[in-house]
Amino acid sequence: MSALAKNYNRRKIAFKKGRGSFLYSKNGKKYLDFVQGIAVNSLGHSNPNLIKAINNQAKKVWHVSNAFIIPEGERLAKRLTQKTFADYVLFQNSGTEATEAAIKAARRYFYSIGKPNKNRILCVKNAFHGRTIAAIFASGSKKMTEGFGPKVPGFDHIEFRKFKPRFPNIRNKIKKNTAAIMVETIMGEGGIKPIPDTCLKYLRKICNEKKILLILDEVQCGIGRTGDFFAFEGSKVKPDIVPIAKGIGGGFPLGAVLMTKKVAKSMIPGSHGSTFGGNPLAMSIGNAVLDQIFKKTFLKNVKKISKYFYQELIQIKIDYPKIIEEVRGVGLLIGLKLFIDQKKFIQKLEDNKLLTIKAAENVVRILPPLNVKKSEIDLAIKIIKKVCKEYK
Repeated sequence: MSALAKNYNRRKIAFKKGRGSFLYSKNGKKYLDFVQGIAVNSLGHSNPNLIKAINNQAKKVWHVSNAFIIPEGERLAKRLTQKTFADYVLFQNSGTEATEAAIKAARRYFYSIGKPNKNRILCVKNAFHGRTIAAIFASGSKKMTEGFGPKVPGFDHIEFRKFKPRFPNIRNKIKKNTAAIMVETIMGEGGIKPIPDTCLKYLRKICNEKKILLILDEVQCGIGRTGDFFAFEGSKVKPDIVPIAKGIGGGFPLGAVLMTKKVAKSMIPGSHGSTFGGNPLAMSIGNAVLDQIFKKTFLKNVKKISKYFYQELIQIKIDYPKIIEEVRGVGLLIGLKLFIDQKKFIQKLEDNKLLTIKAAENVVRILPPLNVKKSEIDLAIKIIKKVCKEYK
């Protein structure tokens, strides 16, 4: 009997090794892994460049604490700011820590300019920003907050709708004590729902008018997942704060908050900290991930291969209209909204050696590594078609 707490309903399968897009179970079966640790293994399993980076750094120094300068972190932060909107970076270990730090940074900014009462964050109801006490109340989801009272104050909620207006009554939701609007650029756990560029521009316009901050949560959709380094780039919007994690570490725990100079000025010594955040081992791997993603053709290929994948999935939807209701997402952050039972469909895919994972709204989430091969996409398409045919 397992001594692990029962907070996960784990599938009855364990793996002994992984290579690229594939996982190999302990009983010798080979699976096409289109979960990849839930969009974490951005470069697939056992990537040789990441192995080299971790081995080289492991021979030098693992951890020294932020009481000292960490050159690997200085380099990673500089590279992130040179390629993005940000002026400063604050390293963490995970996505939930990054969103927590983003909330703190927004509140601290207004405190630093003499407006401590501007401390409430306006969030999308049923979004996902992590599992800390603050993050679950930021989501506003009863499922996530039930049993974890008392309610953490400081969060208000708006709806995001499929049809216009996307954010009904948003202006009325912004009060004198509102500090920021925080949204996922693409809602991941919430069902793979992209916020259109026009809506992101609208949010930026409102934040400018009300003199509040815009936080775009790119923990799942960032770091090349959409074919752009950040999912919001196509909108030409400049946020104030962006939490990241998942893909930036390629499988190693690594998160960060990217900030403008205006916001970062308030994060003075003692305002925030992290024992492990920014450790040399994580920083070296983060740099190795960027070495690959920043290659000239890398993100172009993500766009090219994801376009092909979408075209094939849409054809399957056309062929099986009673099974697939909608193909959602951007780049290699893909969702299939089903008419049929999501759990059974995912199990049938697994039985055919394709691993996927669920999201809200009866959506099957498909998350290949960013360097996935066309032949591997073709294999996934073949399996999805086979499973749909079994239903028919």
